[in-house]
Amino acid sequence: MMMIGLLIILFVSINGVPLTDSSTLGVGYISRLLEIQDRERAPPSVQVAAAHTALNRLIPSHSSSFQFRIISKDNCGGEYCFKLSNYPAISHGGSPEIIISGTTGVEILSGLHWYLKYYCDSEITIKRPTPWSYYQNAISSSYTFVWWDWERWEKEIDWMALQGINLPLAFTGQEAIWQKVFQQNFNISAQDLDDFFGGPAFLAWSRMGNLHGWGGPLPQTWLDQQLEMQKRILDRMYEFGMNPVLPAFSGNVPAALTRVYPSAEITRLGNWFTVRSDPRWCCTYLLDATDPLFVEIGRAFITQQLAEYGRTSHIYNCDTFDENTPPVDDPEYISSLAAAIYKGMESGDDDAVWLMQGWLFTDDPFWKPPQMKALLHSVPLGKLVVLDLFAEVKPVWATSEQFYGVPYIWCMLHNFAGNIEMYGFVDSVGSGPVDARLSENSTMVGVGMSMEGIEQNPVVYDLMSEMAFRRDRVDAKTWIVSYVQRRYGKLVPSIQDAWKILHQTLYNCTDGLMDKNRDVIVSFPDVDPNSIFTSSRLSLPGSRRVTLSRAVDEQNSYDYTHPHLWYSTSEVIRALHLLIAGGDQLSESSTYRYDVVDLTRQALAKYANHLFVEVVGAYQAGDLRSVRRLSRKFLGLVDDMDTLLASHDGFLLGPWLESAKNLAQDDQQRKQFEWNARTQITMWFDNTDDEASLLRDYGNKYWSGMLRGYYGPRAAVYFKFMMQSLERGESFEVGEWRREWITLTNEWQSGGGGVFPTTSSGDALNTSRWLYEKYLKEQY
Repeated sequence: MMMIGLLIILFVSINGVPLTDSSTLGVGYISRLLEIQDRERAPPSVQVAAAHTALNRLIPSHSSSFQFRIISKDNCGGEYCFKLSNYPAISHGGSPEIIISGTTGVEILSGLHWYLKYYCDSEITIKRPTPWSYYQNAISSSYTFVWWDWERWEKEIDWMALQGINLPLAFTGQEAIWQKVFQQNFNISAQDLDDFFGGPAFLAWSRMGNLHGWGGPLPQTWLDQQLEMQKRILDRMYEFGMNPVLPAFSGNVPAALTRVYPSAEITRLGNWFTVRSDPRWCCTYLLDATDPLFVEIGRAFITQQLAEYGRTSHIYNCDTFDENTPPVDDPEYISSLAAAIYKGMESGDDDAVWLMQGWLFTDDPFWKPPQMKALLHSVPLGKLVVLDLFAEVKPVWATSEQFYGVPYIWCMLHNFAGNIEMYGFVDSVGSGPVDARLSENSTMVGVGMSMEGIEQNPVVYDLMSEMAFRRDRVDAKTWIVSYVQRRYGKLVPSIQDAWKILHQTLYNCTDGLMDKNRDVIVSFPDVDPNSIFTSSRLSLPGSRRVTLSRAVDEQNSYDYTHPHLWYSTSEVIRALHLLIAGGDQLSESSTYRYDVVDLTRQALAKYANHLFVEVVGAYQAGDLRSVRRLSRKFLGLVDDMDTLLASHDGFLLGPWLESAKNLAQDDQQRKQFEWNARTQITMWFDNTDDEASLLRDYGNKYWSGMLRGYYGPRAAVYFKFMMQSLERGESFEVGEWRREWITLTNEWQSGGGGVFPTTSSGDALNTSRWLYEKYLKEQY
């Protein structure tokens, strides 16, 4: 028997109201769709078989200990649930010991996961407080999933099921669908589509109409391969009883459509972050939703998907207005646009429901109450569901009268661009969804994880996934104690003390800011060092807290934004000291090694910010000797951090690049795919010889291989020009510095640095100890 821990969970009524009556108003609005999805779900035998197959992949040595059953929602008071119970007879010789029953395969595997986390020796029933658990972001497909093969996808879908996710985006392979739609129905050639689609690493943004052609063209083998992958993804999701969300037509069209349909209402959009409005990549075309052609294309796209995949969950994602603001703010016009967008979906599927990311309501001041109501009320009630995308920090539901009566899903965004930063607001995660659901006239219908990139901050996602089944607020302090014991397999006092500090520092970000990593190492300032204001570089008295001032380049239209710092760095260094102190008892744990590397990296990254300010201060004081000494120390730190990151598989550049090359069919594709992979995490978008991309370093990564092979050499160029300036008594040559680092970057994008390891090397704990002693002990 696998006894992982002990927790007895009892679910009772809320304020005296039976659980069956606790659904929000929003759940009633989508009840028809839920009935259709239940009716069309895979047969129970298929879902049970899929769950057993997943069990064999996950814990084959214990697979005989479990029996799985599909049960009716009637057994759960009309809700989705799972039940855990002991087998009625004493088990002998491999007979099942635990029965896990669930309303779908997802609920069964969620029950398995709950059992492994919180072993319970009494019978329990856990019901979903809302029907849906959503997963992904429209751009996760590029920042995370783009290079995955089926083996990696299979692991991810298993993980989704274990977390209770039943409403995942399914965006893979849609370019092959568009190719068939445009070529067969609208006289668009393959050459026209070469200019329309972005490269593999930039498809998310070409789908949204932000760019075209960048990183392309897409080989036909890629299109075919990704379509087949999508079919396997959908098959497995349906087998588990999930409701995959397919894409819908947003209005983004190839430029050639203006030639084929000259009378159509097609608008050329403005520049989206190209350096000089380069027409090769910028200024895409948007078909007006009120044009009859819009519905025709929308219908053709959904019809083609149904023909390819054989079925649908009747829920479609479309984000026409995400970073594409309507040309006028007239509510009637906005309402007509949105109604036409939905009609395009409905014309292909009578039961279609529109799922829309609500980022526009968070980020764009255009959307005031009249405009917001016009959009939300343009679609019949229950036919539109909004993702409250950044609800853990900026909940729109609380300021919009619950999206003015429209169903929504409470989402945690958390991560931007797959940046690596220990960050979160776990108290908000553990309470926000519950507060929203229990609020007056709630229209909440689910919870979700809408991060741009995954594989970071596992503590945050572990808690957020549980909120799909939590009816009451979670005491984060108590929950973290149990989390740490589960994560490492044993209770170590110093480790628990370290996590108490991490909860109150790194994972208690309450400043309301988006955490886009702008540490100096990974997001180096492209400015004259004289323009960097350093007056606040000193530590605050008694706290040793360091901040890097904002540096503004007066010659450019964009700023270098200082690194985000919301906690006491000395307290985090103290947590690292405690985490290392307990390491001898946990050094065999991969999860511990990951965490000690990550926390050491976090502390060293903030120390590097401070060290860089010291270099700049010495330069501004004309102290050449100190610039030499401090810049050598900075570059040595970068090199040492690369060694640290190399000690765990979770922080390596090699897997990202090799997985890209492994999807290629020939040498030309290998070069193209690797260029895509390297470009996304460095320059990102276009540049000239002396103008860097406006999105440079947006997708930065703390990965071994990048620090020693790219970030360090780039910083060395900057320091070289600093020292030359002081040696010659001349101004800092910003133009020359810029040309040199852009050249360095473009060479790295094209394969500089060679091949990088795909497996770790070195001892994570000993390396962390060494670097703590070398750089951080005095700070603590």
